[in-house]
Amino acid sequence: MVLVVVMGVSGSGKTTVGSRLAAKLGWKFYDADDYHPPENKKKMAEGIPLNDEDRIPWLCALHDILRREDSSRHDAILACSALKKIYRHILVSGASAIESNQPEQRGENAALKILFVHLDGPIDIIAGRLQKRRGHFMPPELLKSQFDTLEPPSAPENFITVNLEQSLPEIVLEIERAIFQGEAFLE
Repeated sequence: MVLVVVMGVSGSGKTTVGSRLAAKLGWKFYDADDYHPPENKKKMAEGIPLNDEDRIPWLCALHDILRREDSSRHDAILACSALKKIYRHILVSGASAIESNQPEQRGENAALKILFVHLDGPIDIIAGRLQKRRGHFMPPELLKSQFDTLEPPSAPENFITVNLEQSLPEIVLEIERAIFQGEAFLE
């Protein structure tokens, strides 16, 4: 059973890459944007960046989805910005990540084993993608705030960084290789 979170700033290709990878592997796919409450979408549409208070309940709900898939022994991919280390920690550990600094627990509330796939690339390429995107609640003007917020994953987090300037098939293949070559540490 494998859980993957495809992460990065808005416009990095999380949904495209995650959905393509899930379709190729026959896994479940979730887009975190579908789980934002209306007030978050309204804020972003008005050009107001979300703060931690806005994001934490949303991240806890996403953790619950991943926990359910893990409990059901289903492989799943989530497309989620996961910009800060604490946000990724919430996806792994749920509300306990913010309520206490307790060591990792065993059993039902054990931390989830997630591979974070950071789609990384230059701001000008991503800005160009956002300019072409239509009908999305995230305006291109908020891209700089996303880069300002971004804390790229680092050790000891379980992650790979993938250059988004590659073709979509190359990106999917690189992630697929990382999943199956690293499966032993994900189990």
